[in-house]
Amino acid sequence: MKLRVIGGGLAGPEAALIAARMGVEVDLYEMRPQRSTPAHQTANFGELVCSNSLKSESENTAPWLLKQEMRRAGSPLLECADASAVPAGHALAVDRVEFSRLISERIAAEPRIRVHREEVTRLDPGDGLTIIASGPLTSDALSQEIARLTGSDQLAFYDSISPIVDADSIDRDRVYMAARYDKGTADYINCPMSQAEYEAFHDALLSAESVEARDWEKLDYFEGCLPIEELARRGRDTLRFGPMKPVGLRDPRTGKTPWAVVQLRCENLRADSWNLVGFQNHMKFGEQARIFRMIPGLENAKFLRYGQIHRNTYIHAPRVLTPILQMRDHPGIFFAGQISGVEGYTESIATGLLAGLYAASLAQGGTPVPVPRSTALGSLIHYITQADPKRFQPANITFDLLEPLDEATRRRIRDKRERHRLQCEHALAAMDEWLASCAAVQSAH
Repeated sequence: MKLRVIGGGLAGPEAALIAARMGVEVDLYEMRPQRSTPAHQTANFGELVCSNSLKSESENTAPWLLKQEMRRAGSPLLECADASAVPAGHALAVDRVEFSRLISERIAAEPRIRVHREEVTRLDPGDGLTIIASGPLTSDALSQEIARLTGSDQLAFYDSISPIVDADSIDRDRVYMAARYDKGTADYINCPMSQAEYEAFHDALLSAESVEARDWEKLDYFEGCLPIEELARRGRDTLRFGPMKPVGLRDPRTGKTPWAVVQLRCENLRADSWNLVGFQNHMKFGEQARIFRMIPGLENAKFLRYGQIHRNTYIHAPRVLTPILQMRDHPGIFFAGQISGVEGYTESIATGLLAGLYAASLAQGGTPVPVPRSTALGSLIHYITQADPKRFQPANITFDLLEPLDEATRRRIRDKRERHRLQCEHALAAMDEWLASCAAVQSAH
């Protein structure tokens, strides 16, 4: 049986490559370049729209655990990320162009994948197996189809993307290289602010002119990715305890910790462009240039991309999906990526990996075995399919989602780091056991 995968972002290519590797013929649909989105700039597979970071690689953190499980499962896109990594301290960040090129190269080299550059506007639950991985910028026509099948309106939130500056326009005499708490290598550019500079910057954000929302738009921001000016409105020191937190970023030139710090992360292997970490915003371009040039070291910054805002859509997963990412009412349709109710690049790839495994198993006449709840992958899926429907909001992987240790262990071990280490140890053991069982089932068929 063939498998149709809709979407050429992160989850779609991951699902297609996984299924093809398992021997399934795949039709991969991507509407770009015939039809673009408000945020994408190319028609490439795996284009990263917001940040270029796949988050922490620090051992025994939740993002690290998720990536370790995916590596053990042979995630094709994570292999592409590792091969296109750029220096980013203790995080896995990639060269966007190289990352996308490697993904496209893999898809082109896979004889079981046939690419269709066209928009999908109709969904027939009886027409074989389909994975919908159309992303947070799903077209209006497909959104209407998904709403028709789910029987309810889709939820929506608004997400923002950070500005990028030309490396040559950064005044290196005013900044310093460092990673927070000296974790990893000193790969971030840090722009230190005095109290006076910070307060002037904060005041400028409060008075900034925002892009006007259209009449039909409701600016319902996702809490995990608030625009910088929205954070500024929450209090005088909110930014100093958020994206501009100076803790662990001592200035080696003075030996002191600044009042606030703006961090810049490298965008590509050439290190010729840097993004302002956590500086997603909804301000007019002219306002962005004026205000962000108040940051020490960016007085003459040349902006290669300004921050923007775009609509993200996602299904109400707790009411729609089963633990194997199938629609409850239409078992031939799977969801993966941000539209399934996860947030973040790695999480999107992770759901693509699982949807590809599950759909391929069905296509070959098997019965998919859900990934264990005790893993990071299982915990992520458990959240989006079992969360309280009234309070559901897309989530990144965190230890709060992981299965807790038993009560006796929690009483015995008070140190949080040791608890996290044990949770990771248990999760990886469960992952290995699950992968072995999946391999045994597959070989039996």
